[in-house]
Amino acid sequence: MLKWYEEKEANNDIVISSRIRLARNLDKYPFSSIMDEKEAKELVEEVKPLTQVIAEKEDKPYYSCNINTLSDMDKTAMLERHILSPDLANKNQPAGIIISEDESVSIMINEEDHIRIQSIAAGLNLTKAYEMANRIDDITNEELNYAFDKKYGYLTSCPTNVGTGMRASCMMYLPALTSAKMIPKLIEELAKFGATIRGTYGEGTKSLGTIYQISNQKTLGASELEIIDNLNRLVLQVIRHEHKRREYVLSINHDELEEQVYRAYGILKYSRQISSEDAMTLLSQLKFGTDYKLLYLKKDLNIHQLMMEIQPGSIQWKIGKTVGRSTRNKMRAEFIRKTLPEIK
Repeated sequence: MLKWYEEKEANNDIVISSRIRLARNLDKYPFSSIMDEKEAKELVEEVKPLTQVIAEKEDKPYYSCNINTLSDMDKTAMLERHILSPDLANKNQPAGIIISEDESVSIMINEEDHIRIQSIAAGLNLTKAYEMANRIDDITNEELNYAFDKKYGYLTSCPTNVGTGMRASCMMYLPALTSAKMIPKLIEELAKFGATIRGTYGEGTKSLGTIYQISNQKTLGASELEIIDNLNRLVLQVIRHEHKRREYVLSINHDELEEQVYRAYGILKYSRQISSEDAMTLLSQLKFGTDYKLLYLKKDLNIHQLMMEIQPGSIQWKIGKTVGRSTRNKMRAEFIRKTLPEIK
């Protein structure tokens, strides 16, 4: 079964993925922040049986586990693939997760809220992501009783999530706007329309490889479809700005950019050790070059997939053990050398 990040969609030269996240709580338990150990354990055990129910209704494999049974290496690798959140990875209370085999759907149990349903689709496809999340939400709602108020909507731990409990976001690759130092201005402009920009792994993280998350900020007072439509319009505007900036830069610096892309390829192809930060920067430059035909590869290469596979947790997960930074850097360089196709 293809993973979501192995699919090709329109606009994925800029929009890597679209994500919908629904925050839900059960009416019989206190919010996670004030739960005791016993209540947290009971919650996880009550929600985990949904795994089989969802698998049967969706007609595809789903798996579940308790977070405290995972090693730090496993949690880091899952975080890097956007399967779980930093909050869930660092949770001290009993917590769990339900995951679809293609990693497009994950249900985080006892994160900031009792249940966080997350769905991811490749490219700019918020509607597809919403439809997936909504189906899972309907199944879950049939089995469990949500905390819901007729006036305020879904009740959540954080007041900004009250209402629909929905956050919509797009993962965007913005090298031209980044190099032009236009991201701070973009943050200001998006805030006027109820959206925000975060780092690659969400709130409190930095951008890696000029990749950012753009998402809605508020959920109260708007419907799910209104949130999606608003974010979709904003993302299309950002795409236009990024394309316009790329075309301008190419028109005045074509030769310099071509040289930069070839240098990036050479370093990636022949390095014997490389850090994840340096690899992300160089892969970002290579992606720009292949997208704009500055460099041709003999075989197709999913650069975003490669970006996830060379992160520290994923590198260690491949060999099944924890290793030091120097060993990771050597393994990362070797993996990239073997994965990168030759130039035409």
